[in-house]
Amino acid sequence: MARGWAIRCQWLACLLVSCPAFATGNTMPQPGPVWQAAPAASFTTEEAAVAGLLQAEDARLALMPAVAAVKWQTHAPIFDPPRETAVIHRAGDLGEQMGLAADPVRALFELQAQLARRVQSTLHRQWAHHGFSFAGPVTSLAQLRPRLDELTIQLLQGLYLAAPALERRGFAAQYAALARLQLRDSHWSEAGRSQLLRAMARITRVRTPPEPRIRASGILRVGTTGDYAPFSIETGGALSGSDITLAQELAGSLNARVAFVRTSWSSLLEDLTRGKFDLAIGGVSVTPAREARAAFSLGYSSGGKTILARCADSGKYTSLAAVDQPRVRVIVNSGGTNEAYARANIHRARLLVYQDNRAVFDSIAAGGADVMITDDVEAELQSRRHRGLCRAYAGTLTHSEKAILMPRDPELIALVNRWLQGELAAGEPDRLLKSYLDRESRAE
Repeated sequence: MARGWAIRCQWLACLLVSCPAFATGNTMPQPGPVWQAAPAASFTTEEAAVAGLLQAEDARLALMPAVAAVKWQTHAPIFDPPRETAVIHRAGDLGEQMGLAADPVRALFELQAQLARRVQSTLHRQWAHHGFSFAGPVTSLAQLRPRLDELTIQLLQGLYLAAPALERRGFAAQYAALARLQLRDSHWSEAGRSQLLRAMARITRVRTPPEPRIRASGILRVGTTGDYAPFSIETGGALSGSDITLAQELAGSLNARVAFVRTSWSSLLEDLTRGKFDLAIGGVSVTPAREARAAFSLGYSSGGKTILARCADSGKYTSLAAVDQPRVRVIVNSGGTNEAYARANIHRARLLVYQDNRAVFDSIAAGGADVMITDDVEAELQSRRHRGLCRAYAGTLTHSEKAILMPRDPELIALVNRWLQGELAAGEPDRLLKSYLDRESRAE
């Protein structure tokens, strides 16, 4: 893991103990170098986020026998009010910076402390009656606390990612079975699992500006469709594409990691407005309708709509007028600019709407449709991947820019544009697009 992420982990851990920088309200240290290589990418689901949160809770409780052993050998008290109070209070403060209401976070961490004390007290009673029997090496609290602090960081980030599920009515009942699977340590009781789920269900989000929230959480939530190669494509559960790497590089510049959130072209604006993610990327075209409700970054890729058809028929469809004929079947993917353009400009031909953009081109090749009007970069890619498909129109019918879609937050917009200016000056977006265009054209 790169130095930038290590800096963030150190900074977050600092919040859990006495830390002058936190006490004075200073912010995180300035970003170090970005990651040297983009990690594997996949969509983050609500169930996976909750599972990760429960795994961190399980790992924390599983450390309590080691803590109990140290306190038994050193005759240290089980209850350490100053440390517990500091951890609980600062966890609430950091949770608030992440956009989580502070009091429910503190209540959850107080419950964790109670469960931990319960395990330690039970073990001390057993050892008092039957003799000390801890199987592992007895270290010291100084050696154990960094791991506990690391788990606390994971718990806070887990709460942040799982918040949409935690807020949903019936969360505790819905995830009771998953809790039994993930909370596997022998010291969990059914009552303890229920207490934990109820405490998690009280977590609520509060409105906070995106830029400081991203920095506080160390997580950049990125919405993408995963159906638009070479920008963003999901294959076998893995995400790839030029914009996937671009998003990872943006996150690296913030000393954050990416959580990719699934969206669709029809729900893109609504998902952004609801705060499902911080920004959206993946071949998103700048349009007046989108600009009316959200903000865009600087453009990083230019192009326009063109006509794609079977090579044997491409000579028939060299103009929009030739396409817009009664017997022509024009296929479009649902909810995006392709559908919007076709509905505005195709009046006589038959429109076929497909929900899965990835199946559209197979349908044309198989004769299920005649034409697709799509972005020139996608037409170029698909004509490489499908030998029977050709670009029927040499130029473009429109002109548009691809950009990052964001809320209208001045600080976030300025931050993204500053970073993007450097990327554009270095030619990175074009380099990534060419690399992934070549790679995807060889994928099939």
